[in-house]
Amino acid sequence: MAYFDFPDLNPIAFTVGPLAVRWYGLAYVAGFVAAGALLDRLNRRWQVGLTRDQEIDLVLAAVIGVIVGGRLGYVLFYGGSEYLRHPLNIFATWNGGMSFHGGLVGILLAGWIMARRFGVPFLRLADMGAVGAPIGFLLGRLTNFVNGELWGRVTTLPWGVVFPGAGPLPRHPSQLYEAFLEGLVLFVILLTLSRKKRADGFMLGTLLLLYGVFRIAVEFAREPDVQLGFIAGPFTMGQLLSVPMLVAGAWLLWRTHRGKWEASEDGAALSAGPDVSLEGTSTSDTDG
Repeated sequence: MAYFDFPDLNPIAFTVGPLAVRWYGLAYVAGFVAAGALLDRLNRRWQVGLTRDQEIDLVLAAVIGVIVGGRLGYVLFYGGSEYLRHPLNIFATWNGGMSFHGGLVGILLAGWIMARRFGVPFLRLADMGAVGAPIGFLLGRLTNFVNGELWGRVTTLPWGVVFPGAGPLPRHPSQLYEAFLEGLVLFVILLTLSRKKRADGFMLGTLLLLYGVFRIAVEFAREPDVQLGFIAGPFTMGQLLSVPMLVAGAWLLWRTHRGKWEASEDGAALSAGPDVSLEGTSTSDTDG
C-alpha cells in the first residue's frame, strides 16, 4: 500500500529568547493583514465610504471576535467536561483549541457592533469581510497540517499520510482538502464575484452556503474529535454545526434574488402604468 510519511515539519517558525513564534500564530496575523488589504480595496471599489481609521477599527474588532468566539466555541462545542472541572483552562489558548463556527459567530457579532457604530448596513460590511475570510481558512488549515493535527480517517488511497501520534496507518490529509476547498476554491469564487457590487448579503450567503457544503463533505474523510466521536449516527459535530450555516447561506441568497424579482416586477408595473392610464382616459372620453 502506497502512502507518505509525515514530513519533518516544525510547528515553531522561530524563537526570540524564550518566546516561540508558531506558524499557527503567524497564519492568523497574515490572514488578517491580507483580509484588511482586501477590505480597503473593496471599500473603494464598492464605494462603501469607510475611512482608513474605520477600516483599521473593523479589522481589530474582527481579530477580537475571531479569537474570543473561536475559543468559547471550542469550549462549548468540543471541550467536553474538562473545562467544567478546570474552568481556568478556558484562558489557556496556548494549549490549542479554536472552533471555526465559534469564530464565525464572534466575527459576525463584532461586525454588527461596528456596523451600528459606523452607520453602515451590517450585511454590506459582512460581504466585504466574506471575500477575505477564505484567506484565513487556507492559511489556518495549512498550519493544521504543519502541526500534524486534525488528521483524517484511515485510507488506502495513494496520497494517505502517516501522521505522528495517529497510529501506523495512513490517513486522509483532510487539512489539505479543507485548505483547497474552503480556502483556495472559495476565495477564487468570492473574489471573482466581488468584481462588481451585488445586493447586500449575497457574498456572505455564498460564503456560508459553500463553506457548509465543503465542510460537511470533507468531514466524511476527517477523524472526529476523540473526546466527542460521532454524533447522531455517522455525523460529526463539525457537520452538525455546518448545517445552520448552509441554511443561513441559502436564505441570504434567496433573499437577494427575491429583492431582484420584486424590483423587476415593480419596474414592469411602472412601465405599464402610462399605457393603462392612457387607455382609461381614451375610454372615458369616448363614453363622455
